[in-house]
Amino acid sequence: MSRFIGFPLAGLDFYEDLEADNSKAFWTAHKDVYDSAIREPMTALVAQLEDDFGPAKIFRPYRDVRFSKDKTPYKNHQGAVAHVAPGAGWYVQIGAAGLFVAGGLYSASPEQLSRLRATIDDEVRGSELETILAAATAAGFTVGGDRLKTRPKGYPADHPRIDLLRHRSLVVSREFGAPNWLETPRAAKHIRGSWETMRPVVEWLAAVVG
Repeated sequence: MSRFIGFPLAGLDFYEDLEADNSKAFWTAHKDVYDSAIREPMTALVAQLEDDFGPAKIFRPYRDVRFSKDKTPYKNHQGAVAHVAPGAGWYVQIGAAGLFVAGGLYSASPEQLSRLRATIDDEVRGSELETILAAATAAGFTVGGDRLKTRPKGYPADHPRIDLLRHRSLVVSREFGAPNWLETPRAAKHIRGSWETMRPVVEWLAAVVG
C-alpha cells in the first residue's frame, strides 16, 4: 500500500476533460491519469483514515445507465464512503471542482426514516439534533439532503422542527475546492479534521437508524 501524499491537480484536470468528452475512447487513453492521480491517492487516503473511521468503500468509476436517460458511461467524480450504519457514514469525493466532504444519513429505508422522524419529534432528542447541527454549521458545514416539499404525514405544519422532519436524507457537507494543500500529505489532516467535526452528526444519526 502506497503512502498518501495528496491529490494531484492532474486528477481535477482529468475530470474537467472527462466532462467535455465522457467516452470510452477518452477514458482508455487517459486511464493511467485516473489510476495515478485519483484511484491510488484515494485508496491510500482511506487506508490512512481506517483506524479512526473504519474501512471505506471506494466507488466504481462507472455509471449505472440501465434506467437513466443519461447514457454517459463514467462518473464525473471519485467518491469513497466509510459506513457506520446502513445508509449512514462519512464521505469524501474528488472531482473537477476539487475536494468535497460530507457525513450523515444519505439513504434511508422506510423503517429508518420512521425512526428518524419519531426521534426528531421527541423534544429532548430533537433539540439535541438541532444543537449538533448548529455546531456543524458554525464550523463551516452546510446542512442538506433530500427533503419533502410538504410536511410528512402525521406531523403538524407548525411543528417546531418541521424543517428537519421533512428530510428524507440528512447530511452535512463542505466544499473545499482546490486549496494549496490538496496536493500534499496535509490533505489527509484536513479531511480527518472535517470527519471528526461531523462525527457528532454521523454518530447521532447512526444511533437512531442503525
